[in-house]
Order: sequence, then structure tokens, then C-alpha cells
Amino acid sequence: MADPPFGRLPPVYNEVVPKAKELEARFQRTEQQLRLFQKVSRFMVRDLSLQDVLNGIVALIVEFTECDSCLVYLRDGEELVLCASNRPHPSTIGKLRLRWNEGLTGWVARERRLLAIPREAYKDSRFKAFGELEEDTYESFLSAPVIARNKVVGVINVQHKAPHQHTGSEMEVLTTVGEQVGCVLVLARLSPEALDEANHVHLVLSSGPVPMKQ
Repeated sequence: MADPPFGRLPPVYNEVVPKAKELEARFQRTEQQLRLFQKVSRFMVRDLSLQDVLNGIVALIVEFTECDSCLVYLRDGEELVLCASNRPHPSTIGKLRLRWNEGLTGWVARERRLLAIPREAYKDSRFKAFGELEEDTYESFLSAPVIARNKVVGVINVQHKAPHQHTGSEMEVLTTVGEQVGCVLVLARLSPEALDEANHVHLVLSSGPVPMKQ
């Protein structure tokens, strides 16, 4: 095969290098995902308040997605209550409530489905403005249900001020973190005494439910 003209790279090089860079970028993103899940898992086993755990998880999500806002709503009967945020919402944390059938967040909770809107989320027919939140004007919206024992117990919202095309990695991360937060909520109902006294072997072999702190 004749040598390529001086200053020009062979066709094989032009094909292989971009693919190698793409694989490297995907590998780095996978590593970031793994580190995120590891850090969330460590929050789950530490002796921290549930509020501190949620705040820590929110900070990790913001770091991974580079979003402008991350909000965690938890279920209280037929309502969803804002319980954690990366932005200062002192007047709304624990006070802002929306019904199960309200807004994009309520839709995610009812349908148990991930929702990704890259732009103009406020124009979606399911959208409802609450007034107290600056996030009502944000362009992009990514939301996943918080699942505990196959039941929806909350919702995690990730929002960007500018239009943002959500990646498969971001969607996968938010879905998995929603499941991890569900596990955190289940564990939070167990007192240290219950953990000490539990017959873990019996729980596994009998396939019985984990005892809950009422």
C-alpha cells in the first residue's frame, strides 16, 4: 500500500482515534457513576440524620449532573412535601406541598416513570407553577420517582436554567439514586436497638419482612 501524501493521516488513523476518544469518555463517565453510587451507599450506612443524608445526596446529584437545582419531595399521605434542596428554600422546606395529581412532579409520582423535558418545561400541559420556587421558570426538567419496597414514596427533580439535553447516563443515575433514597427511608425506620436485636439469619431464611420502627 502506498504511503499517504505528506501531512495527511491514513484513513485507519482517522477512524480509530475518534472511536478511542469516545470509548475513553464513556469509560470516564461510567467511573463517575460508580463513584456517585458508592458515595450514596456510604451515606446510607453512616449514623447521620435523615435530613443530612438527603442533603448530601442532593449535593452529589448536583455535582454529577451540573444542574442548577435539585429538589427532593417525599410523600405524606396524598401529598408530596419538599424536604431537601441544594438551593436556599428556608420558607418552603417542609412547608411546600403539592397534591398527588398536581404538576410534573405529581405526574412522575402517579405514573412511577422517569420524565425528561429538555426545554420549556413550563409550557408542558402537566406543568403547574407554585410561585414560591424560582425553579418554576427553569427550562429543563428531569425527574424520577423515589421507590421503596415497590411503592412510590417521593420524587427527585433535577432542573437547569437553560435548555439541556439529558443524557442516558443522567437518566440512569437519577433512576438508581431514587431507588437508593428509597432504601435510605426504609433503613431510617429501623432504630439502632432494632438492628442489634434483629435475627438477621431468620429474616433471610424465613423471607419475612424487616421489622419496622413505628
